[in-house]
Parts: sequence; C-alpha cells; structure tokens
Amino acid sequence: MSENNGSRPTGRGAQRQRGPVTLRRHHISASTTDQRLLDSRGPTDWVHTDPWRVLRIQSEFVEGFGALAELGSAVSVFGSARTHADSPDYEMARRLGAALAAAGYAVITGGGPGIMEAANRGAVDAGGTSVGLGIELPFEQHLNEYVDLGINFRYFFARKTMFVKYSQAFCVLPGGFGTMDELFEALTLVQTRKVTRFPVVLLGRSYWSGLIDWLRSTMLTDGKINPADLDLITVTDEIDEAVQVIVDSEKQLAGTADPPPSGADPTAEPIEG
Repeated sequence: MSENNGSRPTGRGAQRQRGPVTLRRHHISASTTDQRLLDSRGPTDWVHTDPWRVLRIQSEFVEGFGALAELGSAVSVFGSARTHADSPDYEMARRLGAALAAAGYAVITGGGPGIMEAANRGAVDAGGTSVGLGIELPFEQHLNEYVDLGINFRYFFARKTMFVKYSQAFCVLPGGFGTMDELFEALTLVQTRKVTRFPVVLLGRSYWSGLIDWLRSTMLTDGKINPADLDLITVTDEIDEAVQVIVDSEKQLAGTADPPPSGADPTAEPIEG
C-alpha cells in the first residue's frame, strides 16, 4: 500500500491507524489527525460530535472530583424545587440542614430553590459547608444564594455520581419526579451493592406513607423485592432521629459502633415507617 501527496489510499488492502482505531477503504481520510487539528479552516460541526462530548463528560468528572475531594463527611438532601419558603417542608429542610452542619456534615443539594435552598440555608445558618450541584435545564435555574461551593453540570449522570460518591447518606424530603429518581437510584445502588451501604432517610411520614404501603403491599407481595430491601429505608418526622441514624451508620462502618445485644443479628435493622 502506498500514499502519494496525501491522497486517500486505495485498494482492498488500504488501511490507516487513527490512534487505537483502524480505518479501511472509504473510511480513510486524506488528511492526518494533526493536520485537521492545526487547520482552522472548515466547518465547526466537530464540536458537536460524540467524541468531543466524551471530553466534555470527562471534564465534568474531573471538575467535580477536584472540587469535592476534600469536602469531608457530607449528606445529600433532596426535595422539591417547588416548595415555598412559608411551607412546613421548607422549614423542616432548613432545620435539617442546620442539624447536619452541627453534627459535622457538609450539606449537598441540587443547588436550586425550594427544599434545596432551605437545606443549604440551614447549613449556612449553622456555620457549616453548603454545596450545590446544579444542572443545565431547558428552563433557567440558578444556584441559590446559600450555596458556598457550587458546580454546574451538563450531564445528569456526572452530577449523580458526585451525589453518591461524596455522601454518607441521602435525606429525602417531599418532592416530585426528580426526587423519586434520586431516591430509587440510591436504593438500587445500595441494594445491588454497587456502593457501600448508606442510610436513605425519608422525612415526612404523611407524604411517604402511601409509597411505603405500596412497596409492602404490592412490590413486596408480588415478589419484586425482598423483605430486607425495605430495611434500606428509614421514615421519620424527627430531625434528631434522621441525624442520629446517619451518625450511627457512619460509626458502624468505621467499626466504632456499640456491639449489638447478645443473640441479636448484627446486620438486622428495623423497618421504619
């Protein structure tokens, strides 16, 4: 096989390597990778191609890891962006953020309004660290004013990785589809042991009771989950209880928790709610 003056190789045996990629026949370009990089002329469609998107995705992970690597113990708080400041749920989220900060945890939210703002606000009020992981959405949404450390993401999956990687627990307050998405993804990751088990605490018994009843009466009864899967969830109205569940879990993982009573199953946890 031979090439002359940069012309495209021809023939059944024509072949070119582009990094780890092998190209043959009509897939072979007449120019080299370096030539295309240094040539500023031509269309700009390349910035919208999948290989370029991979670099953007990589940059989001690098930025997220770099910003959060030294965060320390943290808890992610989820809930509706539509919650008003005069709502009892807003006040609960604010008190939760303050209690988590007082217990030594950074508070991570999606950085938006509603429950997210309330939790960030509570953390700031208590002198703690307030983190917001924003997301690019079709409708405009800015990080709330109570975020101390904010990162904006293009991709949901990169953002979700940060929530899971840097949290010791998830606290979930009343919310909609986005809240449910975060809740059930966390439960799935813990159930399948893709992540080390951590507490998933639902705050607001009246809001979550219908869901818990359905999980028991339909999903469990139909054999779609095991009884132990329900033990992954704690439901409470009490801020102090939610924080204590998280503290106890972290101690247990660190091997500092008090031993269980004689004859008790050390892995068993009661179904709450």
